[in-house]
Amino acid sequence: MKKWILQLTVILAVLAAVVIAATPQTEQEIGPRNGTIRFVVIGDRTGGHQPGVYEQAIAEIAHLRPDFSITVGDQIEGQSSDSAEVASQWREYDSIVKPLPSPLYLTPGNHDITYDQMEPWYRLYAGKPYYSFDQAGSHFIVLDVSRWEFGDPLPKAEMDWLVEDLKHNELAAHTLVFFHKPYWIESLEQNKPDTLHQLFVRYGVDAVFNGHYHEYFSGERDGIMYTAVGSSGAEATPMPDGLQYHFTLVTVDSTGIQITPIKLGSVLKWDEYTVTDKMAIDRINNLGLAFVSPVPVEEDLTVRDTVVELRLNNSYSGREADDTLRWTVPQNWTIEPQAAAVKLTAGETKILSFRVRCAGMLYPVPTAQYAFNYGKDGKVTAKIDLQVARQAICHNTGTPVTLDGAVTENCWHDPVTRFFAPNSGPMKTDPVKFYFAHDKDYLYLAALCTDQKTDSLRAKITQHDGLVSSEDCIGFFLEPINRSGVVYQVYFNPLGTIFDQKLTKGSSGWITTDKNWNAVCDVKTSKGNGFWSMEARLPVKQFGAVLKSNDQWRLNFRRKQPRLHSSADWQAPIGQDADTYGIMIIK
Repeated sequence: MKKWILQLTVILAVLAAVVIAATPQTEQEIGPRNGTIRFVVIGDRTGGHQPGVYEQAIAEIAHLRPDFSITVGDQIEGQSSDSAEVASQWREYDSIVKPLPSPLYLTPGNHDITYDQMEPWYRLYAGKPYYSFDQAGSHFIVLDVSRWEFGDPLPKAEMDWLVEDLKHNELAAHTLVFFHKPYWIESLEQNKPDTLHQLFVRYGVDAVFNGHYHEYFSGERDGIMYTAVGSSGAEATPMPDGLQYHFTLVTVDSTGIQITPIKLGSVLKWDEYTVTDKMAIDRINNLGLAFVSPVPVEEDLTVRDTVVELRLNNSYSGREADDTLRWTVPQNWTIEPQAAAVKLTAGETKILSFRVRCAGMLYPVPTAQYAFNYGKDGKVTAKIDLQVARQAICHNTGTPVTLDGAVTENCWHDPVTRFFAPNSGPMKTDPVKFYFAHDKDYLYLAALCTDQKTDSLRAKITQHDGLVSSEDCIGFFLEPINRSGVVYQVYFNPLGTIFDQKLTKGSSGWITTDKNWNAVCDVKTSKGNGFWSMEARLPVKQFGAVLKSNDQWRLNFRRKQPRLHSSADWQAPIGQDADTYGIMIIK
């Protein structure tokens, strides 16, 4: 009994240490009222966190000795339904930020509260998801937008609290707001309605800080300074002048607000990169290189000698480009030529042709890159993997299929059985078979998942749109109308629980998510000795498409198996862009 009590005491002490270190100290008033405040805004740590980088940022902030520091979210990797794992991640974060000599305020990001189940854990380890505090006569507001995208209404309770908080603090010397996702990137550049911006204008907000994109950019609208702080430790690509990992120093005094991004030993001006720059650079990366059509993959996963066309588009840099397009060619692949000098005037587009073939392993595929000039002296190097397209056959059943989850009907034949790990290496999961069929009104999907330990299946989520992808599951990505840019994602777990959403690729190459889309779908699952299986029926009319012989849909699909810490991907790695998918041929 004494041993058990001792263990419990140790556990509670560790948890208490995390709570004390991470909870904002909102009672302390720093500096004289209406005096000068110097604080640091810390960017995202996670989303592919880079070992040692956040620790270095914390060390440099400690040397600056600001009055306090505040994050813009994504402190932990999160995205887990395992409470012990989340607790471990928060303990790790606590140990990293201990060197800070002054208070630390936290903002929740989508990694910190990925779904509703994680909110109580955030409250335990980090404190309230939304709150406000005062420092030297200025008012600071932290909002929770962790689970909502642009255009989604925030919970009524949070919005009501925000309005009341803004009303009661209209006389503050300055008002600064912090939340993870920079919704304003769309409203500022595309003049979309923005409820939060309207509130901020009405109640005199002076500055807004965000994170999420792992890139620094800024913008001004109606007198409000908007700043997206880039990565302080999360995976990030260098900006054209090399700005990558950084944090931001902010000074608030009687003259206003001064914002200075700081990278290792360097100080940059606030508008070094604006939201307009960010949009242009994204377009270069997303649209500067594009294949006219994918390379067909044979049934044996080889690529016959064929010609691929690559489009170079210099419409977004505003400058002439003069560089050599180069291919990185893995073993088993041949590309001719491997390099081509290309000069493009501003706004010019050219199409280059290359002869390609693959006689061995399909993955990894070759990668092309080309450097576009941007800004005064900067460059943006766009990269693109060779787009390959496997083929799956969707057979005409002639008659409707009766769903029982057993995958025994005669309509299920010619299964897809060859898959890859997420890193494009050999499949590490137990074997799986996928089947596709249709009649005149319905698309039918089926999968038979071998599992040597069915008693260890992870399948507890029963709520629609729960975190099904964290459990044993199978998932489909469908673009029914080729080149429409609209993809429908549907996941199923062994209980038949569905996660679904619609993904739309915009003109800038961004993918926007509509989590409110719900598939019209009937699904049945079955579990037996050494396997689990599912059958699903989806009316085609919900996709705005019809099923005609020889039509082609873009398609990708996978099986996830948490017990083996891997997934079986048809085309790897799986993503949200239909240009990287294979083809489903309607028969």
